[in-house]
Amino acid sequence: MSNILTSMDLNINKQTFLRYQLIEIIVYWEGRITTKHLCDGFGIGRQQASRDINTYLRELAENNLEYDMQLRGYKPSEHFKPIFTKGHVSEYLQLLTLNQNLLSKSNYSALGLRDVSTVIPPPRFIKPEIMRAVVRAMSEGRRLEIDYVSMNSPEPESRVIAPHSLVDTPLRWHVRAYCEKNRAYRDFVLSRFINEPDIMDYSPNPLEEDIGWCTPIDLVLQADPRLRETQKKLIETDFCMESGQLVIPSRLALINYLMDSLGLNLESINAEPNYQQICIKNRDELRILLSKHGLLKGK
Repeated sequence: MSNILTSMDLNINKQTFLRYQLIEIIVYWEGRITTKHLCDGFGIGRQQASRDINTYLRELAENNLEYDMQLRGYKPSEHFKPIFTKGHVSEYLQLLTLNQNLLSKSNYSALGLRDVSTVIPPPRFIKPEIMRAVVRAMSEGRRLEIDYVSMNSPEPESRVIAPHSLVDTPLRWHVRAYCEKNRAYRDFVLSRFINEPDIMDYSPNPLEEDIGWCTPIDLVLQADPRLRETQKKLIETDFCMESGQLVIPSRLALINYLMDSLGLNLESINAEPNYQQICIKNRDELRILLSKHGLLKGK
């Protein structure tokens, strides 16, 4: 809907920028923004919240909001055009999810709607000292000596790795790293590190040499061809497909996690079409590429 401005464009600090984003998201999707939204969302006083709204209107988006006496707050004007956000529903849904995660029995403040429930898998436990060491090693390009357990090796095993990226999958966090034992880039589940890692010297194995990480690959989805035409049209609308397909950019090292998260695989379609609803259109291309790099599951 718009070209998003950044905090650098306007020479404002990040917190102020985030408050302007919240103004746009709440008013656009809920139809009303008040100082209380900003107070609850950022722990600021009503005076500061009022100043943020007034500055937003006076200096940045004069025609975006109008005060409504009945609503006791600002509503979007007929000319509303977001400049700090895209106006995509995903921004509002992400805000609701974040808000739900932050709420607790002792914290009743809300950024938006209260009546939202999020299905969240149980978190894997990661020791703080392990996470801090991994983050420092990544930031400084250093090697780590770790004690690691896995399903294949349940007894602790010493490894030297060079971590370069964190990855969040629906069920767990892992770190992408060069493993000196295997002489290859591998994924290490953070909850399976034990003891505090030793931070070592600088690594000669940078991210740029990780072919799996640096190789872009698309997952192309389509409605299950076994569905009726009316059903396929429905699925295409659900997933906002264009020309009957949805292209999801990914990385070679992450494509298996992406397929798992969707309940899909590269084998033949077995599930009932009404249950599966979508399938992989570029299955053969992916199978060839994953097999070439030794990443094809079951091989």
